[in-house]
Amino acid sequence: MDIDVPVSMVGLVHPQASVANILCCNCGAPIDATTNNGLAICFDCIKLTTDISEGIPREATMHFCRGCERWLQPPSQWLAAQPESRELLALCLRKLKGLSKVRIIDASFIWTEPHSKRIKVKITVQSEAYQNTIIQQAFEVEYVVVYTQCSDCAKSFTAHTWRACVQVRQKVPHKRTFLYLEQLMLKHNAHRDATNIKEVKDGLDFFFSQRNHAQKMIDFLTAVAPVKTKKSEELISQDIHTSTKSFKFTFSVELVPICKDDLVCLPIKLARSIGNIPPLVLCQKVANTLHLLDPNTLHTAELAVPVYWRQPFPTLADVQDLVEFIVLDIEPLGPVQAKYVLAEVEVARASDMGRNDTTYLVRTHLGGILHPGDSAMGYHNTGANYNNPYFEELERTNPERIPEVILVKKHYRQKSKPKNRTWKLRRMAKEQGELLPKKAEIEHAERDYEMFLKDVEEDVELRNSLKLYKNTRKSNMQSVQKQQVEPRQEMEVDEDEESDDGIPKIQMEDLLDEFEEMALEDAATHQYEESAEL
Repeated sequence: MDIDVPVSMVGLVHPQASVANILCCNCGAPIDATTNNGLAICFDCIKLTTDISEGIPREATMHFCRGCERWLQPPSQWLAAQPESRELLALCLRKLKGLSKVRIIDASFIWTEPHSKRIKVKITVQSEAYQNTIIQQAFEVEYVVVYTQCSDCAKSFTAHTWRACVQVRQKVPHKRTFLYLEQLMLKHNAHRDATNIKEVKDGLDFFFSQRNHAQKMIDFLTAVAPVKTKKSEELISQDIHTSTKSFKFTFSVELVPICKDDLVCLPIKLARSIGNIPPLVLCQKVANTLHLLDPNTLHTAELAVPVYWRQPFPTLADVQDLVEFIVLDIEPLGPVQAKYVLAEVEVARASDMGRNDTTYLVRTHLGGILHPGDSAMGYHNTGANYNNPYFEELERTNPERIPEVILVKKHYRQKSKPKNRTWKLRRMAKEQGELLPKKAEIEHAERDYEMFLKDVEEDVELRNSLKLYKNTRKSNMQSVQKQQVEPRQEMEVDEDEESDDGIPKIQMEDLLDEFEEMALEDAATHQYEESAEL
């Protein structure tokens, strides 16, 4: 048998390939020429010697309008952006000219002091330095904030530069409806486009730089209040070559002269057409329609604004004519309508207590909240002289349908001073008219505002439709005063607080925190609060 001769494997093993190393032209470090894309420079030297952010400025300027808190986007557009927001970051990146040549990987803000007027942004970019060689670098850009004034704010401080005006008027002796509208505007921010707000005798004037802004205000007022509008326009200038014209638009908005808790006498035909409701009714609520209530039967009806303006009628009496009555006895009758309970109540005028024994037995819708010994505000029709043709017709045809007393609301005796309120409302910054208000007008406005604040305290439904804020300044002052009073004085304060039981309390958790923009109070209200504190 043949035996295989061993064969040597030395000749079959391939020799190890040698690496083609070259030296870096800059630092002399050996590099692999096969994996370096034919470059005679190492990656570390590429990072040190190549700047892909060349041509991108490291400093820029941002223009900011302190009046409307907007930023300028060249050439003439103004944008609203919060600090360190995505919108502000995009605006900062658009200010840099060389970013279109590189790829942006990341961008973020670097914290700076708010008062430093500096904005720092860290930007990470990528770009191809050599063939098939991509480099990523990060750098910082500092922006200097320059305060300026936009064209809209400049117009607001210049007279006769408005383009549209909305004149809101209501011919009533008090300002309760305007105070309620003011709170609704602040809640929904409906006045944000107004360049100026001017207070006049029977209402307010809102000035706008554009016509569509005024139209938005009219749409808002139509949705929340019973109004009638008129439009007029005035030609300012005309170009005969291009046939372009410039107009000023004026919108007249008149509110229905009927407010909440007013006593009205409807025309008999109108009362029959809206559900055969009795003519003598109370205005329960004012929205885009008038909500009427008969306190003797709990019948309700809604009066549309176009129907009212086809046959307008005045009010018999308003809240200034309310008289205080003392509840002697009350007996519920059974019918219930929403929050109202029909009851028969025996009352006497508070001014007659101790003088005579005159009492009145009437029906009321306040059976759910009145108790013997409570006070109620109402209209005293006995001996009243109403100069109203519809009321005279009702006296002539159906005098038995006119009650002696119509109770409107429960009266809470408040012994605490108004300055002790832990809440407050925002106010709009309004410009006074050409003539300064007289002392009597200022006192009248203060009484109307105090009456409105009491309505907010007593009416839960009204309070839920508004935004109430914490009065931190008053609470701080009260805490300091409590630390300085003597124990005897503290006992007196506690007794006063206990005597206010029964008044609807506003819980602190229902209040919103105070913000910086709440310094929008007019001068008259601010002076009134300061004097109340003293």
